[in-house]
Amino acid sequence: MHYELVLSKYYEEGSALLDLLLTHSEMVARKAIAVADSANLNINRDFIFNAAMLHDIGIFKCNAPGIYCYGEEPYIRHGIIGGEVLRKEGLDEAYARVCERHTGAGLTAKEIAETGLPLPHLNLLPESLEEKLICYADKFFSKSGDPKEEKSLDRVRKSMAKFGIDSLNRFDVLHAIFTSR
Repeated sequence: MHYELVLSKYYEEGSALLDLLLTHSEMVARKAIAVADSANLNINRDFIFNAAMLHDIGIFKCNAPGIYCYGEEPYIRHGIIGGEVLRKEGLDEAYARVCERHTGAGLTAKEIAETGLPLPHLNLLPESLEEKLICYADKFFSKSGDPKEEKSLDRVRKSMAKFGIDSLNRFDVLHAIFTSR
């Protein structure tokens, strides 16, 4: 699978948005593979790399001018949009699920409904080891600011805490999964 072929259908070559997306995604991919290596995970590294490179494909339809996104959708929908795009492209369902389940430390249907997020009222929690790994690695990098700067664990935890204790607890579970082996 060549993630570049998929991205080239939705992003203009040489654009600031594509450059940012590729930088962020590569940092997430490297982190995910490094975590997998340190935890001795038996995973498909090609899948992890390609899924990490595609996990944010949906941002092109979102409104986030600070990161060169001039679409109309709320940014929180980028994972759902990405899942739709990858299904339309005929990619394996596992890629779409990574897109949909990487936001925060995952989102529950209850959280979505209670907070009025513009998302389907579904559990969007990472379930497979690969989904969890990319979700976890993604938390250490931001597309705003320096996309190559890795956040400290403390900074990630503070960020997760802003979304409530349940979000922080889910992140802590992910952290324990990948650091306790």
